[in-house]
Order: sequence, then structure tokens, then C-alpha cells
Amino acid sequence: MSQDSTTRAGQLHTLFKAGVDAVGGRQATQRTLQQFSLSGQVHLVALGKAADAMAAGALAVLGDKLVSGLVITKHDHLSQAIREDERLECHEAGHPVPDEASLIAGERLSDYVAAIPSEHMLVFLVSGGTSALVEHLNDGLDLTDLKRETDQLLASGAAIGEMNRHRRTLSQIKGGKLARRVRCPVLQLLISDVPGDKPGDIGSGLLVPDEATGMGPELAIWDTIDTHIIASSGIAQEAVADAAEYLSLPVRQARGSLDGDMPEVVSRLAGVLSDETLQPGVYIWGGEPTLVLPASPGRGGRNQHLALSLAEHLVDGPPCSVLVCGTDGTDGPTADAGGLVNEQTLAKARDGGLNIDDYLARADAGSCLERLDALVTTGPTGTNVMDLAIAVVGERSAD
Repeated sequence: MSQDSTTRAGQLHTLFKAGVDAVGGRQATQRTLQQFSLSGQVHLVALGKAADAMAAGALAVLGDKLVSGLVITKHDHLSQAIREDERLECHEAGHPVPDEASLIAGERLSDYVAAIPSEHMLVFLVSGGTSALVEHLNDGLDLTDLKRETDQLLASGAAIGEMNRHRRTLSQIKGGKLARRVRCPVLQLLISDVPGDKPGDIGSGLLVPDEATGMGPELAIWDTIDTHIIASSGIAQEAVADAAEYLSLPVRQARGSLDGDMPEVVSRLAGVLSDETLQPGVYIWGGEPTLVLPASPGRGGRNQHLALSLAEHLVDGPPCSVLVCGTDGTDGPTADAGGLVNEQTLAKARDGGLNIDDYLARADAGSCLERLDALVTTGPTGTNVMDLAIAVVGERSAD
């Protein structure tokens, strides 16, 4: 298995696409809805970075049964087809930091679900990003308060579960509180972007029981809400492994974790990729590392930071290329999905007068990767199941 860096890069892009396609919002939603017999008049809510794709999948099944719909997604994530469907009301809002549009969308969501007649049905679709995109704040709080809390949580490197638990304390709709406004039966389909695939952590659990908010599982409302997780990181990783086998690339590690603080995750992956016994083949990790940011961070996100960090650990081993990307096609507050590095990246940086450690200290990995032509840009993918890191390792030199 001897490949140059160009061949390995092509293989990595193919493998990443296979993982993303397996958990595509349109496909997963359409496939799941076809398993249910939905009768009568149906309303649709689609939330998150994959809302457009999930809504498209629902429309393919619901057809004329759909009475109305509400689609809320990230700025620049709406397709023309969804915009032009006269049955759908569409909103775009801020992510990862909420904006004024997030508050407008959250209040509209509250009003929309409350207006659905009890004899109708609601199909409720949620994907990652919903927590920032949709908010109806407690009385007395405003956008300044929400932004301050969000910025502090992001800068602290808080894990997504911790962030969502805190967000629920500020909200009239999260932690299951939106359910108080619902009068009709609900079919809730979730694309998981959280470790452990806990429904209450996906979008801060708008329609999921939560003892901490007073919306415990004993309430009668939950008898009318049927919840299913339709896509997850595990499914994406399995699809990457299947694609590797199709390409005749041996899979050495089909499932690994990216969860944890960034230094710990870098050490974990570097320990695998710099091991003297490392075998040629494909190595796969999924999850979501947390990164503590400096006071004035530069360009990039956690995937770009992790990719650049790993470049320093690939020098002395066999030929190795590593792609680290967000499955939603965005990494932090950037339009790039992540980065792709190999055993030559460090030398290329030094030849160009770039100090990788300085860029990492400033949380400016994106600027460095751009100068190295090592950014990965996919555009919105229509899904969001945390991050993927994939390594393709070649044969060691005979020298």
C-alpha cells in the first residue's frame, strides 16, 4: 500500500464524503418517515444546520399532506427550493453565537407550535446548531446577556452537554419547555451531534423530558411525542470503514473518539499515528474535542486546530495523511470544514517561515492552513453528526 500524498488526499476526500452521505439529512429523514403511516393534516418544523436537507426529505414523503412548515437554519444554509415552497416559513439565524435573528426565530417557533390544532400532527426535525439558532429567552434577559454567556462558554472550552445544560436555564423553550405549548401529536426525528446521542442534548432538548427544568418524564405530554434518532456519528464512522474496504484499504481502527480537551485528543491521536508499530491502512475517529480559546482568537475552529496540531507528529513515521473536518461543512465561525495535513506539512511550514506553534497559541490555525493550501472547504453538507478525523497510512520506506 504505497501512495503519494496526492493519492492519499483523494482517498480521504472520498472517505469523508461517504461518511457524510450516510447521515445526510434528506436521506435519513425521507428513509425514516417512509416507515410511518402519517394521516390527516401535517405540519412541519425543521431546525438546525441540517434543517434545509431534513425539510426536503420530509417534503418528499409528506407531499400534499403538509399544511404548513417552519424552517430555521444558519445564515446562507437555505436552498432555493425550500425558500420557494409557499407552505414553508423560513428563517436564518446566527451560529455558533446567537444573533437577533435567533431570538426572532425562537419566539416564532413558540407561537407556531402553539397554533397547531390538536387534531393535526407535527413532524418535528432537529439537527445540530439548533441551540444557537433558536432561542426564546426568559423574561428580563436580552441578546447581550445571551451573547455574553455563549462567548464565555465557547471560550472556556465547555463541552456541548455542559453548554446546553446552561442554555436551558436561560430559556423558555429548552429542556423540554417547548412541549408546554404543543397540543397535537408529534413525531420527532433527531440527527445527533452530541456524545452518547442523548436526545436531551440535541438542540438543548426542546421536546425532550428534563427533570432539571421541571419537565420530567412523568408528565402526560410525553405520551404524545414519539422520538427517534435517525443519524449519528457512529453511522458515519461505519460508512467510512465500508468505503475504505471498497477502496481496498485495510481498516485498522474502525472507531475512535475525538471527545475530550484538545491537548488530550492531540496526544491520543498522535500516540496512535506516531507508534513504531503503526500499520498501513485507515484509522477513524469521531466526536467533538473542546478547545479553550485565547482572549482574541484568530481564524479557525477545533478541526483546523487539531489538524495543524497533528502535523507536528507525522514527521518521523510512515507516509500519513490526516483529514479532520466537521460533518456539517463548517468549523467554528468559518466557512471551511477543517484541514488536511501529511508528513510533509511541517517541513512546508518551516520552508515558508511559518511557526505552527505560534499559530496554534493564537488559535489561528485556519490562517496557517490557508497559507499551506491545507484547508478543506465543502460548503453546507445537509447534516451534522459531530466531527470526523480520518488517517490514511502508507508503507514505511525500506531505507
